[in-house]
Amino acid sequence: MTERKTQEPEEQAAQRRAEGVEEQDGQEPDDVAGLRARLSEEQEKARQYLANWQRAAADYQNFKRRVEEERSEAGRLAGASLIINLLPLLDDLERALKTVDSKLAGLTWIDGIWLIYRKFQAVLENAGCTEIQADGQPFDPMVHEAVSEAPGPEGKVVAVVQKGYKLGDRVLRPAMVVVGRGEAEAPSVRSEEQGTRNEEQGERGGETREAG
Repeated sequence: MTERKTQEPEEQAAQRRAEGVEEQDGQEPDDVAGLRARLSEEQEKARQYLANWQRAAADYQNFKRRVEEERSEAGRLAGASLIINLLPLLDDLERALKTVDSKLAGLTWIDGIWLIYRKFQAVLENAGCTEIQADGQPFDPMVHEAVSEAPGPEGKVVAVVQKGYKLGDRVLRPAMVVVGRGEAEAPSVRSEEQGTRNEEQGERGGETREAG
């Protein structure tokens, strides 16, 4: 009798434990649900931190590229300012060489001036400064500035009053030109062209003497 009474409480306790396990299988404890919620929150924070870091990295790259572009542009502007200030000196040299008497063309000091002029041109070319083609070219308002009209092919440059220059693709100074208006060419224009050809011949003569 005593042994049967002892077994009955043990069976009841085992049954209660089994019922408790079934309840745990059907519903998670409060601490596990809380951990899952915290894990979800931390994962969302991690995604936000990653997105913020990616935006910051992109902003930094854009800032770095912008600074490099501004530095490069500042260097180009400084070079352009220097060249613009040197162009009048080149104009003075050209005008001086045009007025040299033909009797002085063979003198050594005249050849020296031609040499300085050509070196001046080489320095500008090495800096990226090039002359704007104008004589005989169709008038282009982007690189030419018309100062007058004269008889000649309509819409074409018949004379260059002042040479123009550009630095890369940027126009430093437009070429000041005379544009043809479609009439017969005047003798004065032909004289200017002849003067230009004489100047070119003088340059070639100076180069020949220098080579000799």
